[in-house]
Amino acid sequence: MQFDQLKRRDFITLLGGAAAWPLAARAQQQPAKLPTIGFLGAATPATWSVFIAAFVRRLRELGWIEGRTIAIEYRWAEGRNERYADIAAEFVRLKVDVIVTSVLAAKQATSLIPIVFAAAADPVGGGFVASLVQPGGNVTGLSAQFTDLAGKRLELLREIVPSLRQLAIMANAGYPAAVLEMAEVQATARTLGLEVTTLGIRRAEDIAPAFEALKGRAEALYVCSDILTTTNRVRVNTLALTARLPMMYGVREYVEAGGLMSYGPNFLDLWRRTGDLVDKILRGAKPAEIPVEQPTKFDLVINLTTAKALGLEVPPMLIARADEVIE
Repeated sequence: MQFDQLKRRDFITLLGGAAAWPLAARAQQQPAKLPTIGFLGAATPATWSVFIAAFVRRLRELGWIEGRTIAIEYRWAEGRNERYADIAAEFVRLKVDVIVTSVLAAKQATSLIPIVFAAAADPVGGGFVASLVQPGGNVTGLSAQFTDLAGKRLELLREIVPSLRQLAIMANAGYPAAVLEMAEVQATARTLGLEVTTLGIRRAEDIAPAFEALKGRAEALYVCSDILTTTNRVRVNTLALTARLPMMYGVREYVEAGGLMSYGPNFLDLWRRTGDLVDKILRGAKPAEIPVEQPTKFDLVINLTTAKALGLEVPPMLIARADEVIE
């Protein structure tokens, strides 16, 4: 009897231990939480695919492999400004380790999670950082120098339109960096003796009426880059061509979509270098101590097909200086 009870007791103990084995095994197999990047894209995955590829490729070179040594939570505002704050707040709830973005909303959502901005138009003027050398706080990144390059863009535009006297400037009035760029272009244009007309837009529906109001008041158009004008670049180009206005941009995508000319930083390079800054932060560096980096590569892109449609003769010397010529 005692022997039977002993066997029964051993069997129950063995059974209980066996039941616990899968739990212990699962606990041992449960992977540790991967360092997580919250990626806040202002546009759509399709329009930013080449930038994402450059960023992820650089992370891989530095040992951060998506799905294995790092996780990336992608969220897309799809050109809607009202989405920024919601996405930034979601990243805070998810407790991501670093936020990568190009918009100020992330900074307004958290003062603790490190934020790396890629290609900010004017980091200091836009309120991203206190200074380029000492960003302060939880934010650092790369500058696109849109405001600083305004004068250079006007010089290039005048090489194609040497008789230019009246300039129109279009900018998203709801985007602080675009407003700063417009002010810089306006000031530079006036020093060159140009008459200036400003076109403030806030949504896609404002673009056509802005061109209507412009009739007979401009000989060329400077468009300040932001997600609103980028998303609607085909519409802007079509209306500018109809009005026979040569156009200057800061981003090559406008020219690839039929615009005349762009001059600005190489964004693939900026996104690649964003990976370097994220790597530093994931390895323990503080954003406040990482200086904001400047562009080192710039692209001049000219669309000769558009020039021909506008009846413009592009100087051979300017074509020779171009990084890309679209024919």
